[in-house]
Amino acid sequence: MSHTPRPPGPARAHPLAGRRIAVTRAREQAGDLVRELEALGAEVVAAPTIRIAPLTDLAALRAALSRVPPYDWIVFTSQNAVQVVCDRLPEWDLSPRDVARAAVAAIGPATAEALVRRGVVPDLVPDRFVAEAVVTALVAQGDVRGKTVLLPRAREARDALPDGLRALGARVDVIPIYETIRETGDGSGLAAEILAGTIDAVTFTSSSTVRGFVELVGSPAAASGRFAAAVIGPVTAGTARELGIAVAIEARDYTVPGLVSAIVRYYRDEGRRTREG
Repeated sequence: MSHTPRPPGPARAHPLAGRRIAVTRAREQAGDLVRELEALGAEVVAAPTIRIAPLTDLAALRAALSRVPPYDWIVFTSQNAVQVVCDRLPEWDLSPRDVARAAVAAIGPATAEALVRRGVVPDLVPDRFVAEAVVTALVAQGDVRGKTVLLPRAREARDALPDGLRALGARVDVIPIYETIRETGDGSGLAAEILAGTIDAVTFTSSSTVRGFVELVGSPAAASGRFAAAVIGPVTAGTARELGIAVAIEARDYTVPGLVSAIVRYYRDEGRRTREG
């Protein structure tokens, strides 16, 4: 990396001591990541690049959840989708039991935990936390030909999941229920810090955070190579590279704990290289 390396933290319990790490996740979602990084000694720089906004008209979602007969499957691909769906249930005189009339799939453990907190126990969580793995996991449950699948999701989400299921004969209803909106604000201060080499790493937990980051700080800072870009998984990594950001850290498990572990591993290895060099 071209930024000035700093010595690793003195205590094994604080392996990120002395590191300044920017978190680009939406403010309302960043808590777990911020707490984990700070617990390991990092100084977190809050740099939310997106926010989550439920769509105004959710009549299609209400009709889908009240469908008779119910869908064979409802697939949740984010904690945001869980929140938007479950927040609306009381005002529609529905309950978690109405969601659970269908078999429920969650894309990963964080989404599964969000469902459980709302009273819905998922029937399926794939081993890998990407859309393609959901298709594989659903097929492993049996032939999906003719099965009805409800997919409440972001307006701008990838089509890998619905396209994959439709190619196998499933009938998929995609209902956009929220959108990610770029955070407005002046990113010149963060851009200056990046170019000065005082930001060690920037975390990205979705493709939308990458795009929002580039818009916030500008391409010269975003693609400067003056920080270690830490991404949660391959889809986010692909978006970063498309926008000229070199990916230094990629989580093996596509979760917040997996991302934090990857960051710790990166700086541990950097420290070892520094000592040996």
